[in-house]
Amino acid sequence: MESNLEEIWSKIRLLMMSHPWHGIPIGKQSPSIVTTYVEIVPTDTVKYEIEKQSGFLKVDRPQKYSNICPTPYGFIPQTLCSSNVAEYCMQKTGRKNIVGDGDPLDICVVTEKSLNHSRILLQAIPIGGLRLIDNNEADDKIIAVMKNDAIFSEWKDIGDCSESFIERLKHYFLTYKDAPGSQGKRCEIESVYGKDEAYEVINAASKDYLAKYEDLNNLLNREDIL
Repeated sequence: MESNLEEIWSKIRLLMMSHPWHGIPIGKQSPSIVTTYVEIVPTDTVKYEIEKQSGFLKVDRPQKYSNICPTPYGFIPQTLCSSNVAEYCMQKTGRKNIVGDGDPLDICVVTEKSLNHSRILLQAIPIGGLRLIDNNEADDKIIAVMKNDAIFSEWKDIGDCSESFIERLKHYFLTYKDAPGSQGKRCEIESVYGKDEAYEVINAASKDYLAKYEDLNNLLNREDIL
């Protein structure tokens, strides 16, 4: 009976929208090209975030101040920031007692195009990242360019970005959770890293996801019930 129910639900899922975190593959060319689910775009005045159980976007919080995300921003499906991501962060920083934040790996995607809404998928090419630590939680922000972008596809590594662009990204992530003048900043950016380290972080986040959701991954890749 249980096997029959599993088969029925698996077929039902073919007729329904996939869960953005679990039902969409990271991409066969990961970490050099990764699928990205966009949660917010620069014109949003509300911080949206995926609701993990349902897969719907929820209002995380209205932006009370003039913090605007400089790029489309979302996460890489089938990734998780847990023990492997935390271990890599401690290895690179020499710090202790770092844990993963328990969320999918965040990604900012640079493009010349104006994306006017979120809840979309795109292919992104990682070129670096920000090693952000939020209250001792590893909360890396991968920096990528949209595949085949007419202008920014020439950016191959973090050194190709202008310093002003990196500073703008850093300012956003250091301030988007804090009110102006607030004491005791919760976020810090320990370093900015290039493409090779971004690949390491993506691979670590993929390992963390498979460690926690291996049974789900096996189910999603079963061909005998399709």
